[in-house]
Order: sequence, then structure tokens, then C-alpha cells
Amino acid sequence: MDYRQLIESMTEPVYLSLKRSVETGRWPDGRPLTREQRHEALQAIIAWGELHLPERERVGYIDRGHKQGQHCDEPGDTPLKWR
Repeated sequence: MDYRQLIESMTEPVYLSLKRSVETGRWPDGRPLTREQRHEALQAIIAWGELHLPERERVGYIDRGHKQGQHCDEPGDTPLKWR
């Protein structure tokens, strides 16, 4: 089974469990995730969301709403001045 097939066959409860594990840094049984496990689980929940969720419900979605295209979206030319 390749990665895409694995993601396609993943159920919503498994997705939610992985998502919770990434959020808390722990597996459901309480063991901590390693850095690599957290990275792989995050990649899996992003990929699953791309296939099964509307854009607004995906991990990492930013609602720009009425602010899209405003000045805050443009890179600034003025450097920050710390006092």
C-alpha cells in the first residue's frame, strides 16, 4: 500500500486521533510523540484534510475574509524599530 492509498483508507476517527495527538504531543495512551512521529502525523492529517474536508475546515486554513488584499498582506518596506 502506498502513502496515498493509506491516506485515502484512513477513517475519520483515526484522523481525529492523530490530530489530537499532534495537538497534545501525546498518543492516546499517554506516551509522548517523538519529533519524527509528530512530523509524520501532521503530514498525514494535512493530506487527509486535503482529500476529505472543505478548505475552511483544513489544518492551517487562514480566513482572510474582508481583509484580503489590504495593506497588511503586503510585505513591509519599513523595518521594525525596537525601543
